[in-house]
Amino acid sequence: MIFHQIRSGGCLSYIVGCEESCAAAVIDPEASLLDKYMALTTRDGLRLHYAIDTHTHADHFSGSRALAQKLGLPVVMHRGSPAPFVDMHVDDGESIALGKLRLSVMHTPGHTNDSMTLLLNDRLLTGDTLHIGGTGRTDLPSGDPDQLYESLFNGLLRLDPELLVYPAHEYKGRDYSTLAREIADNPRLQQRKRSGFVDLMRALDLDAPTHLTEALRTNHSGGKTVSGLIAEAAEKVPFMSMQEVQRRLGSANSGGLLLLDVREKDAYEAGHIPTAIHIPRGQLELRVNSMLKDPAQRIVCYCELGIISTLAAATLKEMGFDRVVALDGGVKKWRESGFPLRPSSSVAPSA
Repeated sequence: MIFHQIRSGGCLSYIVGCEESCAAAVIDPEASLLDKYMALTTRDGLRLHYAIDTHTHADHFSGSRALAQKLGLPVVMHRGSPAPFVDMHVDDGESIALGKLRLSVMHTPGHTNDSMTLLLNDRLLTGDTLHIGGTGRTDLPSGDPDQLYESLFNGLLRLDPELLVYPAHEYKGRDYSTLAREIADNPRLQQRKRSGFVDLMRALDLDAPTHLTEALRTNHSGGKTVSGLIAEAAEKVPFMSMQEVQRRLGSANSGGLLLLDVREKDAYEAGHIPTAIHIPRGQLELRVNSMLKDPAQRIVCYCELGIISTLAAATLKEMGFDRVVALDGGVKKWRESGFPLRPSSSVAPSA
């Protein structure tokens, strides 16, 4: 068996592969690590067959759907998952075949209604049902402390105590535990009576995950994240450095470069890169025909931080402006680098 644990902050994802058949799956993939998963499987001579989520994540963005779209993989989740993009639903007692390996499915609701644990040879991939020194929380949508008690005390904790525990989250740098160690030392598992455990879970006063609303929206629906939209836009357009733009502005032959400021009007008037024209990003599609008449024009889009201009450049690219690029950086970095900005004539220069 080939087994990789991939860490991103406190989030843990896994690649499991059959050494003999080269079939593999990625479990709980994180959206920012798709290239890493593909690089690891390529290095090991593996071919991904499945993208598996152990539950609907509320604290980070699942990479399952994006990975599936890139590689033509089926997305696998428990039958209770509300996500419309799941290709293969599994349920308790079933298994997922990876060559000669089998990932046995245990439905372990509590953290979420669609939570599952995967049993693989000598180890458990527990998702957010059981952590090292803790458990998944039960105060988020579809969480239920009664169900979590049942999943733990009448499910996982009755298995072989020597099984290794690999969770989906770990914030102290630990890689794995064992069931025996968790039964002995995990503070939450010392409340062995249902009522005590349920009271403990309900009394936890935990902060909401940073990306709760966006994570639930995208992981439930398969919609795109803001960072995903920006990353997609960045893949569609080239960039031009600030130094190169400044060099061309100071040259007698600028190469027909058109600078397009897509910030709001007050920001443009307070100070813009010399020669730039102005179309706010929110009006771009409506004003493009009247202000950008030559689709062969070489255009450099810029904004304050270099993010909105990347989206604007990608939009112009889709509209047929094949020579559009985005400024690598924004006006903030341009200003900090000491390059010139020019206020509009209607704005009095500062003393």
